[in-house]
Amino acid sequence: MRFTAVTHSAAYDDKKLSEAYRASRPIGVLRIGDDCLFFRAGMRNYYIPYNDIRRCFRRVMLVPAKLCCGRGDFEIENLVIQGDEGELAQIQLPGSRAARAVMEELKTKIPHADFTAPEKTEQP
Repeated sequence: MRFTAVTHSAAYDDKKLSEAYRASRPIGVLRIGDDCLFFRAGMRNYYIPYNDIRRCFRRVMLVPAKLCCGRGDFEIENLVIQGDEGELAQIQLPGSRAARAVMEELKTKIPHADFTAPEKTEQP
C-alpha cells in the first residue's frame, strides 16, 4: 500500500506506515493511528503526522435537498485539519456522533493543537 504525505515534513517509511495503518482505528474514510492521521480520497491514502497539525475543528455544511414532502437541509460533518501552511485537509465524516468521537480522541493524541475554528474576518 502506498501513502502520500500531505505536509512537507520528513517522509515516513511505507512499511512503517502500512503497519500503523492496519493498527489504526477506522471511522469512515478517516483512520486514527498512534503517530499519524490517515484518510482516503479517491484511490489514494494520505497521512498527516500529528506534529504537523496546528488546528482541528468541525465544519458543518448544509446541503439543500428537495424531498417528497417539501424542502430540507442535510448536514454534512467535516473534520478540518490546519497546519503551518494553512488548511491541509477537509475530511467528510459519517455523522455528528462520529465527529464528536473523533474530536475527543484527537484531543488526547494532539494536546498541542487548537480545537476551535478560526475567527471569521469580515470581507469589505
